[in-house]
Amino acid sequence: MPPGRAITPGLAGIRDEVDVVVVGLGITGAGLALDAAARGLTVLALDAHDLAFGTSRWSSKLVHGGLRYLARGHLAIAHESAVERGILMDVTAPHLVHPLPMLTPVGHDLTRARAAMTWAGLHAGDVLRRTARTSARTLPRPRLLNATEALSLAPSLRADALRGGLLAWDGQLEDDARLVVTVARTAASLGADLRTRARVTAATGTRVAVRDELTGVAYDVRARAVVNATGVWAGGLDEEVRLRPSRGTHLVLRASTLPHTRVAVMVPIPRTSARFAMVLPQPDGTLYVGLTDEAATGPVPDVPVPSEAEVDFLLDVVASAFASPPTRADVVGAYAGLRPLLEVPGTRSTSDLSRRHAILTSDTGLTTVVGGKLTTYRRMAQDTLDALVADGRLDAGPCRTSSLPLLGAAPPDELRRLDADARLVRRFGTDAELVLSTARGVTGLPDDDLLAPASDDVPVTLAELVFAVTDEGAHDVDDLLDRRTRVGLVAADRVVAEPLARRALELVRAARQGARDPRLHRT
Repeated sequence: MPPGRAITPGLAGIRDEVDVVVVGLGITGAGLALDAAARGLTVLALDAHDLAFGTSRWSSKLVHGGLRYLARGHLAIAHESAVERGILMDVTAPHLVHPLPMLTPVGHDLTRARAAMTWAGLHAGDVLRRTARTSARTLPRPRLLNATEALSLAPSLRADALRGGLLAWDGQLEDDARLVVTVARTAASLGADLRTRARVTAATGTRVAVRDELTGVAYDVRARAVVNATGVWAGGLDEEVRLRPSRGTHLVLRASTLPHTRVAVMVPIPRTSARFAMVLPQPDGTLYVGLTDEAATGPVPDVPVPSEAEVDFLLDVVASAFASPPTRADVVGAYAGLRPLLEVPGTRSTSDLSRRHAILTSDTGLTTVVGGKLTTYRRMAQDTLDALVADGRLDAGPCRTSSLPLLGAAPPDELRRLDADARLVRRFGTDAELVLSTARGVTGLPDDDLLAPASDDVPVTLAELVFAVTDEGAHDVDDLLDRRTRVGLVAADRVVAEPLARRALELVRAARQGARDPRLHRT
């Protein structure tokens, strides 16, 4: 990243007037900052906590093609999702999004009628792929498997009741928070000013009052447009916004709980026609089990907590598919996220609410964008800024982000040829060497020390933690372990990695004494 473009905690040195202020730095806010900066606008993007602090880091880590929306008859949303998935996988983030095979076991708990309906749905999803112009090289066509083939992909399945399997493909993120951070870095590289620990206390369509959470100093910033992208907290800035948050819970297991599971396993939820629980293998040696869809009432917490009933529900559903199903003792972590669903009169449950995004304007001119999903963040940003341009509030050209690769992006073949640490390539793409060289220059340590994993079970390295502080705005241990990496999802792993995180912070702090690199002077 060019000097002077690092993401910065606190508000020291901010401008008092810009074209666009974006409030919130989840995936929606980061996407807005990138789109606006790419159009040549001056941008100040603010978050009270940190990048990816809210819903954006609590997803299934999937980039969906819209099959669920197609099943509900929401054709426009389904097509939009498929198009955006293709853009992420082929253009903007092929280093962070890869194809994920998804296996639906055909056994005693999947009736022939439901199996036929599921197979038809997978073919409909393949039609979506084709209409979105995503090639079969990126996402292969669905296939019917016999029982032997299904067991070769997921040996822990119950063999006694297995008749075969349905195999389809979707997109999977290396890490949802990593996508947010990469979008934010790309926005900063184009000139956007991104500040964390910056709490907006009041906002209109042309002004924000913001407090530096590190110093307590208050600032006023004027803008031609202010966009509220705070997700489930949107009503805090605009009381006209009415949301009905939905909680989605996931469990975290060690990969050894269901050994050699090489595909996502889709387990039908009883007494539903088109809902499945998912067992999702992760690149770091864990498995996620999700997903619930429960109404979340009451005040919105900073960090949602899964309910005991949701944990039991997910274990009960997946138990039917495996010979030795996971138990409570196998659950090494759990997390929950709140979906910012716009309230619609007449809907009975959150599962009935549309996942399409909405752009709202308050009486004061404050623009709020809510709803949507991680996969469609780019389109949400485009639609919001296009609306502001159409209204004459901003003077800017057309959106560029559908053809603008994120930092580190490259085709899979090129990534495989890189002579760099494999973990860094997975998480930073072609910037893997930049991460290592930055850490090398800051610390003076040899590569073996910088690339050594925290432990056999915790693959995080000192190199990426140092880079998180110098170039990604990480301010403390929580930033490093809960958002720049995902070590914090497993409490035991967090304990192991915390000394390494503290060492990274201390090394950068020491290097800032007399350093010439402007990134090292960030507080």
